[in-house]
Amino acid sequence: MAALLDDSLVIVLAGGAGERLYPLTKERAKPAVYFGGPYRIIDFALSNCINSGLRRIFIATQYKSLSLNRHIRMGWSIVSEELGEFVEILPPQKRVSEHWYQGTADAVYQNLYSIMRENPRYLIVLSGDHVYKMDYARMLRLHQQRNAAVTLATIEVPLADSDRFGVIAIDETERVTGFQEKPKQPPSIPGSPEFALASMGVYVFDTDILVRALEADATQPTTHDFGKDIIPALIHQSPVYSYRFYDENKKASKYWRDIGTLDAYFDANMDLCQVNPEFNLYDPEWPLRTYQPQAPPAKFVFAETGKRCGQALDSVISPGCIVSGSTILGSVLCPNVRVHSFCHIERCILMPGVRVGRHARIKRAIIDRDVLIPRGAVIGFNPEEDRKRHTVTELGVVVVTEDDDPLVEPISEDALRIEAEDDGR
Repeated sequence: MAALLDDSLVIVLAGGAGERLYPLTKERAKPAVYFGGPYRIIDFALSNCINSGLRRIFIATQYKSLSLNRHIRMGWSIVSEELGEFVEILPPQKRVSEHWYQGTADAVYQNLYSIMRENPRYLIVLSGDHVYKMDYARMLRLHQQRNAAVTLATIEVPLADSDRFGVIAIDETERVTGFQEKPKQPPSIPGSPEFALASMGVYVFDTDILVRALEADATQPTTHDFGKDIIPALIHQSPVYSYRFYDENKKASKYWRDIGTLDAYFDANMDLCQVNPEFNLYDPEWPLRTYQPQAPPAKFVFAETGKRCGQALDSVISPGCIVSGSTILGSVLCPNVRVHSFCHIERCILMPGVRVGRHARIKRAIIDRDVLIPRGAVIGFNPEEDRKRHTVTELGVVVVTEDDDPLVEPISEDALRIEAEDDGR
């Protein structure tokens, strides 16, 4: 197994603009968006690599990559260069054309020079914007045992929901016989007519076969995409197999999320606040790594029961946070958030560096990094005002950025009197 891993190279595709996550992707790439407190989305694919024993990793970036590059530099220098290991950024270089990356396959094709210098026998291609736990070594071993040219990681999805995915057709031996992107009439799994097999965007290739396929595709007027062009072409030329997703999350149902919309992103974060969340951040056998800022422990101040009490219930609170005489319910606070007194925050995501002024009331909202919420602000309670001032999703989640001007309502005389009394004590 060690020799098999040494013969393998990983390339993580992390250049996506993440347009459906806008405005969270206004200043950063989708893989750099925060998730679950201190983590970035790309941390889950990279943690899978390290936990699988894969330590030669390229990360192909493109769109607004500054924060992503900085995160990788500061948080992922955990491998030994002396042993030939690396986690390295590959920015667009226009080495083979005058265009930026035209698709997922083109992103790999334009970096063939860097890939071939490492002389890998197997190339593992990953997306940097999914949340899941997976041992790629299992998939790699099965790829070798089957003498496959390509192996695709797949997950069972209800037939009714499969039009959102790339769906594959297989025979009884798990060999892939067809691949369709978001089909209206998807093929079902043999023996399971109510389910289809969706591609997870995780591929293992024999490098020499992939190189030939990429070179052939580069000369054709295609979309230069793995799902639309490369895989369908290889199905009829080489043995292509499905690998059923084996979840390292250790839950009853398999967890793999493409948190590509604001509502999906919000719901996935809110799930982490549950007593028994679907995604387990706390498994010591599958550590999730990230860059941890040098921050003190979280702190909750003022314990005046029935008056001013700093508390967080059913919430994820990161290092460096201070909750001062306010109530946090079912929310995710990223590092170094400050919540001042007399606030009520319910079912929210607060990005790093957020400051919330006194008497603010916020519900079902995502507050972007370093936003200052003014004293007396009201967010998530007045849909008409929220839509005038902020981005609001289809399901009513409010997204607040630095350029927004939140609604501020007058503070009642009783609240001002209590504030003065408490400050006086």
